Amino acid sequence: MQTGKSSLVKQFIENHFVDAYYPTIESTFAKTVTYKGVEYDCHIIDTAGQDEYSPVNAQHAIGIHGYVLVYSITSRTSFDMIQIVYDKIVDFCGVVDMPCVIVGSKSDLHQNRQVQFNEGQKLAQKNGAAWIETSAKNNINVGKKGVRTVPRRDREADVT
Repeated sequence: MQTGKSSLVKQFIENHFVDAYYPTIESTFAKTVTYKGVEYDCHIIDTAGQDEYSPVNAQHAIGIHGYVLVYSITSRTSFDMIQIVYDKIVDFCGVVDMPCVIVGSKSDLHQNRQVQFNEGQKLAQKNGAAWIETSAKNNINVGKKGVRTVPRRDREADVT
């Protein structure tokens, strides 16, 4: 399922959009970001898409400080998978208050929208997560709070 996860990561890390699609098995990236004047080393694991039968493994749970779950606004199926994946992570980690951002990608393809704006907001609210719509292609909201997981109490602040 092509939700745009890898394109968002490339835009965030390398500041460019890759138009070609190459299926991701798993890639790891690093970038230093500044938040409230403090530098943080971010390590991003770009995983393959998940389905209801994909297990959550320890590598994706141990030592992880937050999650960014991405769906495409042009795919109802990818949106429906977000709750399933979220629940699997919560079950595996054994925590309820998990720092998480739910991202609706491909906002530039609004003419093909299958998931309404308010549906993404409601899903995030239900799970205590932050939420944002983005476009890696047009570099919209890629560097904003929505694509970076920050402590819950500081969720409204931008990271630069």
